[in-house]
Amino acid sequence: MFFLCFCASVTTRAQNDTAFRLLKIIKGDISYLAVDNLDNIYTISNNQLKKIDANGDSVAIFNDVKKYGNPSSVDVSNPLKILLYYKNYSTVVVLDRFLTARNSINFRKQNIFSVKSITLSYDNNIWLFDEQDIKLKKIDEEGKLLQETTDLRMIFDTIPSPEQIIDRDNFIYLYDPEKGFYVFDYYGAFKNRLPYLHWSNVEVSGRMIYGFHDNKLYTYELSSLSLKEYKLPGFFGDYLGIKAMNGKIYLNKGDRIDIYQIR
Repeated sequence: MFFLCFCASVTTRAQNDTAFRLLKIIKGDISYLAVDNLDNIYTISNNQLKKIDANGDSVAIFNDVKKYGNPSSVDVSNPLKILLYYKNYSTVVVLDRFLTARNSINFRKQNIFSVKSITLSYDNNIWLFDEQDIKLKKIDEEGKLLQETTDLRMIFDTIPSPEQIIDRDNFIYLYDPEKGFYVFDYYGAFKNRLPYLHWSNVEVSGRMIYGFHDNKLYTYELSSLSLKEYKLPGFFGDYLGIKAMNGKIYLNKGDRIDIYQIR
């Protein structure tokens, strides 16, 4: 079977508490947190999805976020097009940059019945992983199939079940915490595997992969193949959620968001 991993020159380096500097605190009632590449913050509270700009000002609200229950994921990889995915209903709700609903897609109507994760593609279509066909697929806003990989059972000894899909800088990253990263190009060709397991809240930003595990932040630089390890400091305290993006860490404290610079 086909397996690649360009990680032989990876090094690890522990960091201390001075690696994090508090930048800002944004107050609010928050049950969910996401961050886009322009430092806009998206929060969910009760039945509202709120967009907060980098200055901490509320700039848009979507008032029907729980129409299909709690969303399984909120994809904000493109600030102009937000995807709310409701796994139990196999439904995606598409919002514009003002958080106005544009349309919805029901995968079951497209004969796709088992999808754990989705993301927006570079060309404003949607990547999804079909757990039944074991294929990475791209569909348009009407649900029409545009592209798909071969059945991955033909390539791998073990089959991924990705919890996250990320489209960034000419590559698609499928992350299965039990098996690591599976990296594909925009044509759906398999390129690489990265064996980093049990990470959560994975993100790819600025040629850097971020992930959390065992009270540590890991950063993997794609150009230098350098892996760094940051022990999360005690002064972070308790938090409901954590996100690394754009060289910053965002902590959801429930009643506020604490934003730290990663030095």
